[in-house]
Amino acid sequence: MDLVEMLNTELQSAFTGLNVNAPEFVPSFLSRDPPENATSDGTDPVASMEISEPVAAVENGETDASAVETWEQKGEPDEEEPGGGSPADTGFCGDEAQDEMMEEDEEMPTPKLPPPPPDAPKKEHVNVVFIGHVDAGKSTIGGQIMYLTGMVEKRTLEKYEREAKEKNRETWYLSWALDTNQEERDKGKTVEVGRAYFETEKKHFTILDAPGHKSFVPNMIGGASQADLAVLVISARKGEFETGFEKGGQTREHAMLAKTAGVKHLIVLINKMDDPTVDWSLDRYEECKEKLVPFLKKVGFNPKKDIHFMPCSGMTGANLKESSELCPWYTGLPFIPHLDSMPNFNRSSDGPIRLSIVDKYKDMGTVVLGKLESGSIMKAQQLTMMPNRHTVEVLSLLSDDVETDYAGPGENLKLRLKGIEEEEILPGFILCNAENLCHSGRTFDAQIVIIEHKSIICPGYNAVLHIHTCIEEVQITALICLVDKKTGDKSKTRPRFVKQDQVCIARLRAAGTICLETFKDFPQMGRFTLRDEGKTIAIGKVLKLVPEKD
Repeated sequence: MDLVEMLNTELQSAFTGLNVNAPEFVPSFLSRDPPENATSDGTDPVASMEISEPVAAVENGETDASAVETWEQKGEPDEEEPGGGSPADTGFCGDEAQDEMMEEDEEMPTPKLPPPPPDAPKKEHVNVVFIGHVDAGKSTIGGQIMYLTGMVEKRTLEKYEREAKEKNRETWYLSWALDTNQEERDKGKTVEVGRAYFETEKKHFTILDAPGHKSFVPNMIGGASQADLAVLVISARKGEFETGFEKGGQTREHAMLAKTAGVKHLIVLINKMDDPTVDWSLDRYEECKEKLVPFLKKVGFNPKKDIHFMPCSGMTGANLKESSELCPWYTGLPFIPHLDSMPNFNRSSDGPIRLSIVDKYKDMGTVVLGKLESGSIMKAQQLTMMPNRHTVEVLSLLSDDVETDYAGPGENLKLRLKGIEEEEILPGFILCNAENLCHSGRTFDAQIVIIEHKSIICPGYNAVLHIHTCIEEVQITALICLVDKKTGDKSKTRPRFVKQDQVCIARLRAAGTICLETFKDFPQMGRFTLRDEGKTIAIGKVLKLVPEKD
């Protein structure tokens, strides 16, 4: 009997140590909801990570380092995406079945940069516009850069590749990172100016992917007017380079428009070097270069200081981030390191505030988009919208979709404004500080260079004026004098007409009131292009503003 009693007491003491309320064990692949207090109750931490909510894993940063490492390399945001669905959509998930379902339902949002730590020095903002003939590979290079700098996940690109293959368009998948709407994807042509961001060690870049098609040149001018730096993409493929560069091609027009929009530096990317007709040939590269230099010189770029040529392949990514063995003859830096090593743009943050509006929409108030040309803006600041002189207050300030309290010159901003309705704003309006308003008017004198026009131009001629982000119809009301191209001397008599390749000073009158400055005071708002019948006919600069007669 003693033996039986001893066994009983031992068994009882063994069972008293057990947790009677412990949740039942469910294998991770069957589990739907995470068990409560799973980790504190001693369950396997790996199993609990697979079924715990992905957001907690990312936000707290307490999970297994190997799982988070790729996440951090990507430079993704910690917060929920605006318009990007729930945080679980970001693809940080252990469950493969869920993964598959998600790919079907979710259109992957383009990831944005996380807000930098508060003590980090502010990187210089540089706006890069990609220009060139249609199908030169601008969007593909943009997509490739975003992938190489970790702004687009590999999974997203694989998804685009699958979708593109289904449409028999497998070479287009990279451009889909920037061409986001269905029409652009179906036709393979950019229409709107695509926007994306990427960062290097020293700088923060905004990519403006301009449309190459000649029908969408007005959109391209809007993109170029926000840029500090232009990348002219040239296709080296036999036949493509020639069509892009001939009289009607967009290569010429885009380079000229970029110059008049105030772009100082031009990088010429000779793309499609991997094409079988080119095969990284130095001869073909030099041939493209020889044809381009005289033209770019004529437009006003200095070949020694302002232009940099480099070969690349947007499809394979060769020579974009790292040097390629395929072109040992090119000794310069690859594209992204070259951008990073460029000297800083000197901008004055204490100048007058000038923000030209590119776009506007309603979203819990009035939101405007634009590039801050000079001055600096703070949250809760009172500003004036010109030319209709509305006083507005800045409710919130986003620089490249990251909220901030202060923005300096050169940044692309989204401002939520109070005190003005969305209907009262038009692209081309200017936000200024009340103490230093920008000039507005309808009549001005300008120096104009006639670039391409078949017949003569006389007083009474109408054209479309593109000045900063503003588009307005104008009439040449009077020709004041001709200017000699070589000496700069002005003619004594008034010309009766001007023709191609001549320079003249003329008086122009806009159909409505526009904001503008003289070129001498403020170059970004004093240079313009005149277009007619889908062609750029003249470029010019504002010399004098003429007050209205009452």
